[in-house]
Amino acid sequence: MTENEQLLARVADKARNTRPWGWASLPAPVDRTAPSRAEAALGFPLPPLLTELYRRIGDGGFGPEYGLLPLLDGPPSGEPAAVPQYLANREGGRKDPDWPWPEGVLPISHWGCAMYACVDCRSPQATVLLFEPNAGDADHAWYLDAPSLADWLRTWLDGTGWYEEDSEGPDLLPWADFARRTGRDPATATPPLHAS
Repeated sequence: MTENEQLLARVADKARNTRPWGWASLPAPVDRTAPSRAEAALGFPLPPLLTELYRRIGDGGFGPEYGLLPLLDGPPSGEPAAVPQYLANREGGRKDPDWPWPEGVLPISHWGCAMYACVDCRSPQATVLLFEPNAGDADHAWYLDAPSLADWLRTWLDGTGWYEEDSEGPDLLPWADFARRTGRDPATATPPLHAS
């Protein structure tokens, strides 16, 4: 069994046995065409591990805090779906250039208070970012949550994420590519965000 297969098995087991806030049950996995329809709407490919989560485990409803967002359609929990949320965020960034949304950065989980966990679909390892806009400035809103989607899932499985109440993990580092990916001034520095 490959490392990803082992990880998917662990995620599936926890997904069957725990519900994030707002989810009464684990939704069925997406149909075979959903990932390609999502990619067509987004204009970029989904990371393979993310596709497998949706195809094999469920259309959202598992993971930390509010859980993974559904892929294309709104869920019973009232959380937005990932693809429409990305498209709305990109459109919002075009209308308000002070708050650009980086191309290829897909929101996958809502933390509440307008915060999202997002996958950088353009990074080979599917880096997970934290969007935390409450500082009031887009240049200070993006942080590196996990080097990869696999690492992000492992922190949830192991109970070691920054969002855990007893976590004493390191401060989250700013996402260094924000300025480049949005065409903003790279001289703008983002201070570390204390994680907990």
